[in-house]
Amino acid sequence: MFKKLSKTFKPLLLLAFFGILSSCGSKKDVVYFQDVGSFETIVDNDSFIPKFKVDDVVSIHISTLNPEASAPFNLYRAPNQGTNEGFSGTVQQVDYLVDQAGEIDFPVIGKLKISGLSPEELRVLLRERLSDYLKNPIINIRLQNFTVTILGEVNRPGTYQINGEEITIMEALGLASDLTIKGQRNNILVIRDFDGTKVYYRIDLTSKKATKSPVYYLTQNDVVYVEPNQSAVTASSLDSRANIAISIASVLITSTVILLTRN
Repeated sequence: MFKKLSKTFKPLLLLAFFGILSSCGSKKDVVYFQDVGSFETIVDNDSFIPKFKVDDVVSIHISTLNPEASAPFNLYRAPNQGTNEGFSGTVQQVDYLVDQAGEIDFPVIGKLKISGLSPEELRVLLRERLSDYLKNPIINIRLQNFTVTILGEVNRPGTYQINGEEITIMEALGLASDLTIKGQRNNILVIRDFDGTKVYYRIDLTSKKATKSPVYYLTQNDVVYVEPNQSAVTASSLDSRANIAISIASVLITSTVILLTRN
């Protein structure tokens, strides 16, 4: 009986052994920036500059020493009264949605093409267009819809709101609590949308060259996808085979016990 059982369990033990081997990744599969020396300096000549896109939501506030003079250039939403949201005595400034033409409709000035401009470029444009109305205006600009979506082999996939005007892919993955041990670090996919055009990039985080990638700095609404590495794919395949083998073994063991009991 024991010889029969050992023959039955032998394939299962082999499957478990290969499963353990497949789950073990080498150092080159999991370490970031492997080719960096003990001391190196890399100058970032291509400094990242954020640009506005279609469907962006932009907050623009104009102020001067004379509040009455700048008031017409700031739109406000009236307090909520008698709505499902209840009563709110707070007056909120209205944000601007970049339309499909890449424009916003600004008070007094009218249509402004801002798609493709950086916040500083928009600030210069507004200062120029406001020069006939205001003296030395203070212009505050903020992108309100800066989010990135992180999917795949990370510990906390999801969509994250970003504070500020820039974030690196490493910082974004930090928000998702880093890659799992099964994440493929040398072939991460970044999907970027600019005015309706989808662009797909690959970035290798195991190399220091990643900092030179056009997607090392993420832009608003970027999607980062981390693929499973080969060990994860192999383990998944072995898991399904192991489940089948265990089911078959269970039937064989049950049948063997019944036959031995009858005899």
